[in-house]
Amino acid sequence: MSVLFTTTEISKTFGDDTLFSDLSFDFKTGERVGLIGSNGSGKSTLLKIIAGKMLPDSGELAAQKGIRIVYLAQEDQLDSDQTIQDTLYTSLASFSMDEKERHRRVNQAMGKGKFADTNIPVRHLSGGWKKRLAITRSLCMGPDLLLLDEPTNHLDIDGILWLEQVLVSAAFSYILVSHDRAFLENVCTSIMEMGKFYAQGYFKIQGSYQVFEQERHKFLAAQQKQQASLASKMRREDEWLRQGAKARTTKARFRIDQADKLRQSLDDLKERNRHIARVDIDFCATGRQTRKLIQVHNLTKGFQKARLFSGITFELGPGVCLGVVGVNGSGKSTFLSLLEKTIPPDQGTVKWAEGLKIAVFDQNRSRLDPQDLLRDALNPGGGDSVNYLGKSVHVVTWAKRFLFMPDQLDMPVKRLSGGEKARIILANLMLQPADVLLLDEPTNDLDILSLEVLEQSIKEFAGAVVIVSHDRYLMDRVCHRILFLDPGSDAAFYKDFNQILKARTLVKQPEKQASRTESKPDVKKLSPAKPVFSFKDKYELEHMEEKILAAEARVEALHSEIQNPDFAVQVKKMMYACEQLELAEKQVQELYTRWQILEQKKADAAK
Repeated sequence: MSVLFTTTEISKTFGDDTLFSDLSFDFKTGERVGLIGSNGSGKSTLLKIIAGKMLPDSGELAAQKGIRIVYLAQEDQLDSDQTIQDTLYTSLASFSMDEKERHRRVNQAMGKGKFADTNIPVRHLSGGWKKRLAITRSLCMGPDLLLLDEPTNHLDIDGILWLEQVLVSAAFSYILVSHDRAFLENVCTSIMEMGKFYAQGYFKIQGSYQVFEQERHKFLAAQQKQQASLASKMRREDEWLRQGAKARTTKARFRIDQADKLRQSLDDLKERNRHIARVDIDFCATGRQTRKLIQVHNLTKGFQKARLFSGITFELGPGVCLGVVGVNGSGKSTFLSLLEKTIPPDQGTVKWAEGLKIAVFDQNRSRLDPQDLLRDALNPGGGDSVNYLGKSVHVVTWAKRFLFMPDQLDMPVKRLSGGEKARIILANLMLQPADVLLLDEPTNDLDILSLEVLEQSIKEFAGAVVIVSHDRYLMDRVCHRILFLDPGSDAAFYKDFNQILKARTLVKQPEKQASRTESKPDVKKLSPAKPVFSFKDKYELEHMEEKILAAEARVEALHSEIQNPDFAVQVKKMMYACEQLELAEKQVQELYTRWQILEQKKADAAK
């Protein structure tokens, strides 16, 4: 594999804050790297340097000549007055290509983006579809290397699955920044974590995210043991150095030099291990023994004559975590508002245990005053100390628990990042003894270390938790059940995300089968009773192989059409071809399944 780019000892500092220093690594053709790290570790800055949007303070970046690097920023830069189609054409304005190739590129991208109407102005798109357009625009530009900064932001579960499919089948290399661990697991072949707790400034493992987790744990544990070992050795050297000059005259000079080097190594190691900090989240339950905290029966809610969900019935007790997921606009936040008692249902009832205490994490951070100083936001009661579990904790100590430095305390909330604001809300929740936690997208903007601590805190919380999130990795680990909301369909409970995805894939199968049955009702009535393996079955089995060959040839032909530059001249043709290919591939699978059924029937009849 050829090297696409190399970084040599690059460093970047903002004010007094050094994001990274002396960072050196290679990136090769075909790599699919997930870039992770704590908030402020410099992930986004590194992407900008690779993309040429920013220069390092020192060091060099050398890229392969002629390589096309496309950068997808966290915040989408789209012209709200342009249509979807215009946006894609504009992205190719500076490219040297003929009109035929330009049309082919745009139409292929529109087909891949699966836009129902490409003449819609950008201003009319939801946040999720704007993100999908920004991603599609990046694909349209034909990258050799695609840099994606938090690409799942604003995408619902359908959008994330679409993006996964795009990346898994991509012909280009990519580096993506994400805190979505399930997404990283599904689309990345290597994981690279940036952090000051690594001697090189990063730790990279080839393999899935789960493999990375295991190797990272081993590495950091070994680094902690190394510090203990060096500290023990340094104590012995200090004892020797404290001996009188007369005793040292018989010693070799190099031992003194070695002791100095050992002390420097130990100091460096201590500094690295000091940066392995986590947010200390610990929710406080009231200790209530009531078995039924919230009882919901036949809950129904709509908006402007459109039904969001209906017929939801369940009970919540201590130690239970209910997950809520769904497409954008399905009513997830509305559902939490019903449980919070802030809005009434259209039908059904919600019963709360007497004196129930509810704590809420608001995804819009609307409960934070942007003008407040950080010290006031962390301590709503005022003063120099907070009251946590009956104990007085100084606000500086409380701030450090959530990874805030003392010099940030006089900074207004509006200047903090999304992750920092999320940590303030989590800190406030910890000060409220609660029976039920309602968490609306608490994982947004949190880094992976913080997500791991949040996960553990939810598991250990003695009360009940209702959490809305698209973080499949966390939801599968903390939820006892997951409620899936989908407007137009009945809400349903599932064990985990895999069960949801399987159910949604199969949901239309019975309808299609019913349609085929109803189209030929008379044939079924007039047919004579059939034996276990009828003549019709025998005939079908004998001709099954040629049917499969014909269906596979159809798949190959459609593949060839889609790849033909002369074919994709109109988006409707491209979208139609993609739909036909999907149906053809499905037909091949159905034929193989039918072949197995017929073979089994034949074997059973022969017994």
